[in-house]
Amino acid sequence: MAFLIVLSFDFWRLFVRPSCSYLVCATPRSGSTLLCEDLSNTGLAGQPKEYFEALKKSGLPRRPSEYFESLDNAEIQGLLNAYAGGDEDIPLQVGSYANYLEQVIKEGTSPNGVFGAKMMWGYFDDFLSHVREIPAWQTTATPELLEDIFPNLHYIWITRRDKVRQAVSLWRAIQTSVWRQEESFAAHKSHHELIFNRDAIEHLVQQITSHEEAWRAYFEVNGIQPLTIVYEDFVPAQEETIRSVLSYLGVPVSDTFALPQRYMRRQADELSEEWVQRYLQYL
Repeated sequence: MAFLIVLSFDFWRLFVRPSCSYLVCATPRSGSTLLCEDLSNTGLAGQPKEYFEALKKSGLPRRPSEYFESLDNAEIQGLLNAYAGGDEDIPLQVGSYANYLEQVIKEGTSPNGVFGAKMMWGYFDDFLSHVREIPAWQTTATPELLEDIFPNLHYIWITRRDKVRQAVSLWRAIQTSVWRQEESFAAHKSHHELIFNRDAIEHLVQQITSHEEAWRAYFEVNGIQPLTIVYEDFVPAQEETIRSVLSYLGVPVSDTFALPQRYMRRQADELSEEWVQRYLQYL
């Protein structure tokens, strides 16, 4: 997909820009949606969504099969053929990626001037490829490029210790297309039987680990010290964690600040735990 770039760099700098920005750097099923939902609900930390998940080749988020492109496994590929996984999505179509960035920053910025977005390593390179179609940024080093786009940029890195449970959650989400946290696996009625597949889960464990290590390397190479949040610590300490994020961003919080109630359900259930134990038996 090609974009016609018509904006000059000087014009790009004219639109209203946030005073503080952050990226939630994540891997799938790491708790990033929960974190972003909580931050959004404060009304003080922008609207951190996955604005940049459109892949370069398709203009769409990743399809189920694209999680397994490097895996030569006929059984898994056969299973994936049954999962539409969001075929109703419309490809990203914009006249200019610079215009799209402007729209995103307007949408993702709260009245106090804070912008937030979520970024997965799986499409980070695609995002950079889109941005580098803008002439002013074709040769700009990545950290400087991101600082240009997102003023006063902060990095928040969310990880999950238990990669097996993370991979099981991802494998189930791929099969059910249930990604939103207010939905539960138990409530979702799949049109096909959910299948345990040890090779699929192992592949996802390796992929998640690889992507997490890629984030770690990016931070280390560029001298970035992100605020690190661990899912297993965040879940039981919601308000404390969100307060620490707001403090990291330099956002003032009153003594009476309280988070709104979460509207979410725990997605893991007995079947998830069964799959975890079945997978661990192979190790």
